[in-house]
Amino acid sequence: MPKNFIKELEWRGMIHDIMPGTEEALMKEMAAGYIGFDPTADSLHIGSLVQIMTLVHFQKAGHKPIALVGGATGMVGDPSGKSQERNLLDEETLQHNVECVRKQLERFLDFDCGENSAEMVNNYDWFKDMSFLEFIRDVGKHISINYMLAKDSVKSRMETGMSFTEFSYQLVQGYDFYYLNKHKNCIVQLGGSDQWGNIVTGTELIRRKSGNEAYAVTTPLIKKADGTKFGKTEGGNVWLDSKRTSPYKFYQYWLNSSDEDAENYIKIFTLKSKEEIENLIKEHREAPHLRILQKTLAEDVTNRVHGKKQLQTAIAASKILFGKSTEEDLKSLSEEDFFAVFEGVPKATISRDEIQNGLGMIDALSAKTGFLKSNGEARRELKGNAISVNKTKVKEDFVITPEHLINDKYILIGKGKKNNYILIVE
Repeated sequence: MPKNFIKELEWRGMIHDIMPGTEEALMKEMAAGYIGFDPTADSLHIGSLVQIMTLVHFQKAGHKPIALVGGATGMVGDPSGKSQERNLLDEETLQHNVECVRKQLERFLDFDCGENSAEMVNNYDWFKDMSFLEFIRDVGKHISINYMLAKDSVKSRMETGMSFTEFSYQLVQGYDFYYLNKHKNCIVQLGGSDQWGNIVTGTELIRRKSGNEAYAVTTPLIKKADGTKFGKTEGGNVWLDSKRTSPYKFYQYWLNSSDEDAENYIKIFTLKSKEEIENLIKEHREAPHLRILQKTLAEDVTNRVHGKKQLQTAIAASKILFGKSTEEDLKSLSEEDFFAVFEGVPKATISRDEIQNGLGMIDALSAKTGFLKSNGEARRELKGNAISVNKTKVKEDFVITPEHLINDKYILIGKGKKNNYILIVE
């Protein structure tokens, strides 16, 4: 008997809408269910993590998760939640994106565990040979214009306008569900709450074309307590790909969650049990300054997305910026992580020859770099024990040599606790 997938999602606050009969159907026997992922970029972002975790819970409950990457629908563009039409991608770009998304999903889902192994499908495979006439004959005739116009994703765009391409999207997605129901015995489609209209179009198409039962479950769209958009920073989306968002920045995103958001996120984005989470929340409320929830959340999600080694680097990088650390910690950072930690820090460039013979601290602070206003200020700060090189306190007689270089190129100079400068040696 499968475990109760719906009850698991309910206590985690992960259900927005559910079609009657879904829970009973999923408790009868192992079932296949799917979620569609949009391959308009070569990486998913953390907004997709809610749906990934939904599939993870589906598989843990004993069911078969199917991840559909929309190689065909990516060429059309989903109007749900959009105020304007998106750019359409060419086939080569889409194929590249599909492969990248596949690799990311393999970190979460088990594709080799027997009967309920996860499976990946691409709707381009069944749409590429279908003609337009075939589509409007076999699909379009089953769904009325009135039915399609009643959908929120269409109604919200009636004033600004919508192309026929986008209008037809719900039929295309509906056919995906029909195809998977017929060929993979897929009985449930899962997705975000903005997908409800598209999903029920699929259940309707299945009912009208084959008479089969099909079900729908949607999750709430995640909102931050302060009203700002989840998964966004000043720099844009928080991506799952380390080249787009460094593991350090990814870790920091979760670490900087508010107390209210952390209580919500720990249920949605980790696999910890109800008992574990209740204990963590209780512990956190007793000593919120320790940020137990945020640290647990940041470590858990970063480890799952980027692996243990990258998590350790992210923790080390955080210690460098906010706590006590050593030159060794600094030298363990990659160039990318080094600049992620010290983003926006003033920089100056000197030649390698100048450091080869040893660079004195006055020159390093003012004469050659302009970090401080004058030699006099540099001397005062050095006498006051306020200056450090690579996190180690130094005096006026200290000399910077090539052995102090981080990544064979950088020196970190600190003044007090909050001011940092980067010396770039070229």
